[in-house]
Amino acid sequence: MKFRKMMSTAVAASVAGLFALASINAMAHTDEYLDTQQAPNGGQLRMAGVYHFELVVAKNSKEAKDNAVVVYVTDHAGAKVSTAGAKGTVTILAGKAKATVNLAPDGDNRLKGTGTYASTSDMKAVVSVTLAGKSAEQARFTPLARPKAMAQDGHADHKH
Repeated sequence: MKFRKMMSTAVAASVAGLFALASINAMAHTDEYLDTQQAPNGGQLRMAGVYHFELVVAKNSKEAKDNAVVVYVTDHAGAKVSTAGAKGTVTILAGKAKATVNLAPDGDNRLKGTGTYASTSDMKAVVSVTLAGKSAEQARFTPLARPKAMAQDGHADHKH
């Protein structure tokens, strides 16, 4: 009888573990989903490991000039993550130009730097942040691209 009870408990624990793992994976946000969310600081949100990065770039700089770049770091639930002791870089591709911006802590949960770039609709950026005592995390952005509309069922609106 004890063996049966132990096996039942083991099976129940395994099933519970699988459900927990599935719910963790379901919580991971896709780029398409994050593009439908209002970013707290007006930037674009992306997943980076267990974090969310929000990239804020100049939106109206028609010519390449020194512009600020800010990255906000939050956890999956949107709570601020300290950037004390962190470092990072942003590589920006805008048109045919490439700029690399070094980021330094600038407040509770943000990193800031300045780089020479123009605001173009085809702008792409790669953000790499290393929080104190952690491994580097990366995310790719299209900060000035227009997000696709979401259908009412929560999936990206696909045109066939």
